[in-house]
Amino acid sequence: MTKRANKLSAPPETKGGSEAMDDYLKAIFTLGGAEERQVSSTEIAAHLEISGASATNMLQKLAGLDPALVVYKKHHGVYLSKAGRKRALEIVRHHRLIETFLHLVLGYPWDEVHEEAERLEHFISERFEERIAAKLGNPEFDPHGHAIPALDGSLPMAERRSLVHLKPGQSAKVASVSDKDPEMLRYLAAQGIRPGVKLTLTEQLPFQGAFHVRIGTQKKTALLSHPLAEAISVAVK
Repeated sequence: MTKRANKLSAPPETKGGSEAMDDYLKAIFTLGGAEERQVSSTEIAAHLEISGASATNMLQKLAGLDPALVVYKKHHGVYLSKAGRKRALEIVRHHRLIETFLHLVLGYPWDEVHEEAERLEHFISERFEERIAAKLGNPEFDPHGHAIPALDGSLPMAERRSLVHLKPGQSAKVASVSDKDPEMLRYLAAQGIRPGVKLTLTEQLPFQGAFHVRIGTQKKTALLSHPLAEAISVAVK
């Protein structure tokens, strides 16, 4: 099969690298956000639920590859190198396309697709990825509202912020929700909260208390804990 010039791909030296390496790169990409900020090993360890020593060891390994996949300086954090970002974007593209395929084509509920995609993202071929994307009509977002990187590595640009930053009386549409907690996703689905749904903050209890939000044009409100509200991103106009 002829390769496309702009296709995201891992460097030859790291093609077929371990799943663990991919997970670290994806974690740094996710934690670093759109501004690609430096991420601490402590943040990575918490995100991957591993020890700090394990995180430090892997970061040193990723920094020592040729080409290096991360730029790492102990006690100063880490960020992705150009090669590392390309690999991270490819894994993220795999993950989010798989989630979308499972949800739209195979009928998986949105709270079950993340775990399946975590297992499959490392192993699908370039050809299979292209088939999935074509079958889905080259979607820009996954079921949780997260942007799917294009073949050239670009991402749809949209300003978002956490729901916790809304003031009482303000309204905004849900842009995305965290996909890490299946129980949380089931709760949100039961409340009718999904990407594209308009939420109006009616009240926030003091001392980082719960949020009362009105969903769409409904009169009733849903109760969201502070951690749950933090996991919901809304579109900023």
